[in-house]
Amino acid sequence: MRIIAGKYRSRRLSSLRGMGIRPTSDRLRETLFDVLTAGNPSALEGSIWVDLFAGTGAVGIEALSRGARHVYFVESAPPAVTAIRKNLHSLEIAAGFTLLGEDILRALWRLQREHVAADIVFLDPPYQLSNAYTRTLAALSESSVAWAMSVVVAEHEKKFDPGAEFGHLRRFRILTQGDASLSFYRIGGAGRIS
Repeated sequence: MRIIAGKYRSRRLSSLRGMGIRPTSDRLRETLFDVLTAGNPSALEGSIWVDLFAGTGAVGIEALSRGARHVYFVESAPPAVTAIRKNLHSLEIAAGFTLLGEDILRALWRLQREHVAADIVFLDPPYQLSNAYTRTLAALSESSVAWAMSVVVAEHEKKFDPGAEFGHLRRFRILTQGDASLSFYRIGGAGRIS
C-alpha cells in the first residue's frame, strides 16, 4: 500500500492483517481522488476530511498528501488506531489531523459539538457490517458535519447497495471498479462533485 500522489507520493504505508480490515486498494483510492479533483490537482487544497472506519488511515493520509488542511480519522479498533499512528509517524506528519479512537456515532456527536463541517466524508466499514452503512449514513444526514457542500463517499462491495437516500442525503453517483464500488452522496443529491 502506497501514497498515490502529492507531498508523500510513493511512500509506503503499513497495513493490518485480519480484524476485518480491508484497506482501500491503491487503484480504487486513485480513482476516488481522480473523481474528487476532476482534473484539477489543487481542488482539495485546504479541504476538511472526516475518514470514518479509517482502518490504516490510507484515505485520510492520501488527502493530507494532496493538500487537505485537516483530516479527522475515526476508528474504534485499538490495533487500527495504532496502525494509523504508526503510518502518520513514519511519514513525519505531526499536524493537520485529529485521531478519534471511538465509536462512529460518538465521534460524529463530538465533531458536531466542535462545529466541524467537512468538505469530504469517507466511510468504509468492514463489508460484513452492512448495517453500519445505514446507521452511519442516517446519522450523517442528521448531522451538521455533512452540510450542503459536503461530498459523502461510501466504499462498499459491488454486489451490495448501501441505499440511495437517507433523509436529505441522496446518492448522485455510483462508480464500480472490480469488486468494489463507491457511492457518492450530497445533501439534496446535487449532481456535481466540484
